[in-house]
Amino acid sequence: MCICILKKFDIAILGGGILGTTISYWISNLYDSSVCVIDKEFDVAQHTSGRNTGVIHTPFYLNPEKKKIFAKSAHSSHELWKTLAKNTMSPWNEIGTIEVALNETQHKTLEKYQKWGVENGVLEENLLLLNSNEIKQREKNVECFSGLLCKSDVSTDYSKLTQEIKNISVQNATEFIFQKNVKSFSNTDDIVINFTDNSSIRCNYLINCAGGNSLDVAKQFDLLESYSDLHFRGEYWIADNTHADIVNTNIYSVARHPEFPFLDPHWIKRANGTTEIGPNAVPVPTPETYDGFVTDIPSTISKLGEILTGGAKKLLLNPDFLSLISHEFRSSISKDTMVQRVMNFIPSLKPNYFKTKGTAGIRTPVISPDGNFISDVMEREGQNSFHIVNYNSPGATGAPAYSALIIQKLQDRGILKTPNSQKNSLWNFNSIIEQI
Repeated sequence: MCICILKKFDIAILGGGILGTTISYWISNLYDSSVCVIDKEFDVAQHTSGRNTGVIHTPFYLNPEKKKIFAKSAHSSHELWKTLAKNTMSPWNEIGTIEVALNETQHKTLEKYQKWGVENGVLEENLLLLNSNEIKQREKNVECFSGLLCKSDVSTDYSKLTQEIKNISVQNATEFIFQKNVKSFSNTDDIVINFTDNSSIRCNYLINCAGGNSLDVAKQFDLLESYSDLHFRGEYWIADNTHADIVNTNIYSVARHPEFPFLDPHWIKRANGTTEIGPNAVPVPTPETYDGFVTDIPSTISKLGEILTGGAKKLLLNPDFLSLISHEFRSSISKDTMVQRVMNFIPSLKPNYFKTKGTAGIRTPVISPDGNFISDVMEREGQNSFHIVNYNSPGATGAPAYSALIIQKLQDRGILKTPNSQKNSLWNFNSIIEQI
């Protein structure tokens, strides 16, 4: 008779994105606990953490009440990312952002953003509300009613930064377990994580940072069962070299429908030197549907069934939502439609300036039982588990500080014992907790 003894960890982190990797950094840096990070891909940051605009956002556009956690984390993390970037020779381009208003109504939104930014801790000298002529003096090819210039936005490479955090975490004895698809969980005195290749591991405690799959994982622990989610793919087009520098600042436009997770178009200066326009928000069946509209039939059918029985069903009765979905599909099918959206504030653009598609990314907002999008991150605690759901933009920006906050919560609950002296002095844990 063969007795199989499973490898056991004190803490297993599900998800090797920027959040899971950063949480592993803090645990391995502060505690003697054995910790692993599990991901189905071959390395960290293969999905949302590596498929974003690469902007370190200043939280001027975040409601300090409704998105308080995101705003505080984003503000506190700016210097943390800067320290890591300088120490690892990672990209750090202080490119700045102009949020443009196309009419007086949108201008009032910029006035509100300016106030929010100050409430969120942004220095007033880093947020300048400019009229159309002042914008023209900075960017001659931008046409708008007014614009809010944020000087502190930075272009970086989150994939590289996540790799650097992983490297430090590995030095601190974190074990990264890649190419493992989770099949099921057995939860008794501890948790057994069963994989599709018939292997398993044990842990005393599980932290769910599974991104677009985090709600599905939470439901396996009988949490958030009445909630649902939708996956929206954001697509981009790359400007050719001849026209990539007609505007040298990131340009964002005021969201016309802030109640929905549809981002109005951007002009983005990436850390790799390319300029891109986008995104749209195309509904797709899985958080990995980066091309086309159906990855596999079972997943598509499963998602349709969830939509028709959960809170998302109520969105289908909302004519504004359906109209926006139709418009987003058009911008996916037609490059011209996408370019025309950006021409509203950079009118000199032409569709033939864009010949190559950029990197598509997917965000997965959670929907309440009454059919509304949840605006802030959701945290739920199970018997031996902690689940982080709806961690969307600007989640990458705020990951260092937010993950420290999670560590503090686990320590307060007795899951993590009193910390040791930090093994690595890259970021100071106590000073971060004091800030947020």
